[in-house]
Amino acid sequence: MAAQRRRRPAARQAKGPFRHERMTLIIDGYNLLHATGLGGEGSGRTSLERSRLALLKFLVRSVDEAERATTTVVFDARHAPPGLPATLSYRGITVRFAAGYENADELIEELIRADSSPRRLTVVSSDHRLHRAAHRRRAKAVDSEIWYAEMERRRMTATTETADETPTKPTHAAPGELEFWLSRFTDESEAARPDVDDIFPPGYGEDVEA
Repeated sequence: MAAQRRRRPAARQAKGPFRHERMTLIIDGYNLLHATGLGGEGSGRTSLERSRLALLKFLVRSVDEAERATTTVVFDARHAPPGLPATLSYRGITVRFAAGYENADELIEELIRADSSPRRLTVVSSDHRLHRAAHRRRAKAVDSEIWYAEMERRRMTATTETADETPTKPTHAAPGELEFWLSRFTDESEAARPDVDDIFPPGYGEDVEA
């Protein structure tokens, strides 16, 4: 009788919101911005523009390239300037503006309800109103601080494994963190194309306090 083949044990899959499978991400933009401390110490339009840009650059380097196509960042736009587009794209990541909504939460709740595969959806926000909306659809929800810390842990691990000389940063933005992300995530192609970062229309976000 032929010997029975031993079945290989199934690969163990990480549990929780950080398991390694392609997920859909919906990110509460300003909530994550404040959670990371990337808001900087300044105030006014210029500081806010730089902070948003630093956040998007951080996301580009933190989210796998294949997953950027299923990542959406939602920003408030209650008092948006005329002509603000509803959707823009930043290096594969979808940027949505909540124009016509009371706040970003309303748009995010709508996106959660419309998602066709909620079990593969993760909502990043510390707003527990959004946590409840996600859980109603059996989606995952994670606080912005926790998600940011996990992305930083992964980045530092990858840096160690590849012997990258890039200095590591703390899990919460310290003074100078904004400048770090802005300089670290500007490669030669971006330097040659200053327009690549100019995705926020003039006048957008002037009513939002950094």
